[in-house]
Amino acid sequence: MEEEVRNFISPKVDENIEYLKELFKDNSDMVFREFYIGEVKSAIVYIDGMGDKMLLNDLLRGLMTRYRYVKNVSMIKERLITVSDMKEFDDLKKGIDLVLSGETLMLIEGLRSFYVLATRAWPARGISEPSGETVLRGSRDGFTETLRFNTALIRRRIRDTRLKIVPKPLGVRSKTDVVVMYIDDIVNSEALKELMERLDNIKIDAILDSGYVEQLIEDSKWSLFPQIQSTERPDVVASALYEGRIAIIVDNSPFAIIVPTTMANLFQSPDDYYQRWIYSSTIRVIRFISIIITLIMPAFYVAVTSFHTGIIPTRLAYFIAASREGVPFPAFMEAIIMELSFALLLESVARLPKSIGATTGIVGGLIIGQAAVQAGIVSPIMIIIVSVTAITNFTTPNYEMTSAFRMIRFLLIIAAAVAGLYGIMIGLILTLIHLVRLKSFGISYLSPMVSENSSDFKDMYLRAPINFFKNRPKYMNTKDKVRQK
Repeated sequence: MEEEVRNFISPKVDENIEYLKELFKDNSDMVFREFYIGEVKSAIVYIDGMGDKMLLNDLLRGLMTRYRYVKNVSMIKERLITVSDMKEFDDLKKGIDLVLSGETLMLIEGLRSFYVLATRAWPARGISEPSGETVLRGSRDGFTETLRFNTALIRRRIRDTRLKIVPKPLGVRSKTDVVVMYIDDIVNSEALKELMERLDNIKIDAILDSGYVEQLIEDSKWSLFPQIQSTERPDVVASALYEGRIAIIVDNSPFAIIVPTTMANLFQSPDDYYQRWIYSSTIRVIRFISIIITLIMPAFYVAVTSFHTGIIPTRLAYFIAASREGVPFPAFMEAIIMELSFALLLESVARLPKSIGATTGIVGGLIIGQAAVQAGIVSPIMIIIVSVTAITNFTTPNYEMTSAFRMIRFLLIIAAAVAGLYGIMIGLILTLIHLVRLKSFGISYLSPMVSENSSDFKDMYLRAPINFFKNRPKYMNTKDKVRQK
C-alpha cells in the first residue's frame, strides 16, 4: 500500500523540516541543511550520493553571501538561485518523489511553495559497446543504466522537434522513471494509444528493469515467441522510431524495448543496413536457411532413424547403423540427452566470469562430446547434428528468439519420436497457426510475410538497395508514409 504523504506545504520552514525528518527517520543518507538568506530562514533537503555537492556548495555560498541584493523573498528566485534547471511546486508529495529521484528540495520561510533544484549526480557507468549486439560496421555506443544518457543517445540521432519523450513513472514504491519515445507525425496512433492504456494499467510495487515492463504489456503471455523487441543499441531504436514504432526506456536498465514488433524485426541486424545490399541479402538467405536447419534437423534425424529408414540412401543407412552400434538408447533419447547437455553448457558459460567462460565452453563441449561417444551413450552422427544445430541457432540476431527456437526444437523432437515425419508436420502446422493468430499491439506478428502490399517485401527475405525504400512499411499504418523522395 502506498504511504500517505501530505500535499500541503507550510509557510514555516521549521514545521516542514520537522515533518520531513519524521517521514524520513532512520535514513542516514538524508541531508537536511538549514541556513539563513539574510534574515530569512531557509533549508535544502537532498539524498547524500544522489546530489551534486559541488553545485550545492556553490549555491549555498551565493545565497548566504549575496543576500543584500534582494529586497524581498520573491526576489530570491530571480537574483540568487544560480541553478539552471529549477521548478516551483506547492504539492509536497510531488517534491518528495523528486527528492527520492536525486533532486534537491529548497524551502524558504514565508513561502507556501518550494523549489526543486536539478542536482542529480549519482555514479553512472560510462557508455560502451553493447556486448550482446556486436556489429561489423556501425556505431559502437550502447545504452547505459542512466535514463537521460539513453534519451540523449537517441536525441543525437533524431534531431527533430517532433520527437516526443513522454514520462510515465511506474511502480507504486519504486516510482521508476520510464519514458515513451515516438515521432509525433510518423507514429502508428492506434499502437500508441494501446501502449499508453497498458502502461496505465500497471500496478506493481517496483519496476527494476525493462524486462518487467515487457512482460506486463505483451499481448500473449503464454506464447514462446517474444512479441516485444529489446535492444542495447540506440541506432536500432532510432531506426524503429523512423518506421513509426514506439520505444520505451526504463531507468536502471541498459535495454530499451520497442513496440509493435514483428517476427521479421527480430531476424534483422544493424549490419543488414550498413553493408551493401547484395551482401546483406546473401546473409539473410543464409539466416533463413539456418532457421529451417535449427528447427528441423534433430527431429528429422529422430523421425528417419525411428520410422522412415527406407528413405535413407543405402550407404548412409549402413554408416548410421554402424555409428549407433553399441548405443543403448534410441535416437529420441540420444537427441534429448545431447540437447539438454548443450543447454546446460550454454547456461553455465553465461553465468561464469568472462575470463574463463569462453574457455570452459570450448573445453567442456569437447570433453563432454568425446566422452559421450567413447562411453557409447550417443553416436558420433548425433554429435554432428547437435553441433550443426547449435551453430545455425546462433545466426539469429535476437537471443530471445533463439530461446524460442530451442523450446520448439524440443517439442518437434518429441513429436518426431511419437509420429515420425507426420509428427513434425503437425508440429510445424500448429506453430504456424499460432504465429498467424499472434499480434503485437494490433500488428500481425508475421508482417510483412502476410502483407498484401508487395512493396513491404523489399525488406523481408532479401534487402533491396537503400534507394528503393521510398515509403515506410505499409503494415505499420504510419501517419507520414514517405521517407525518401
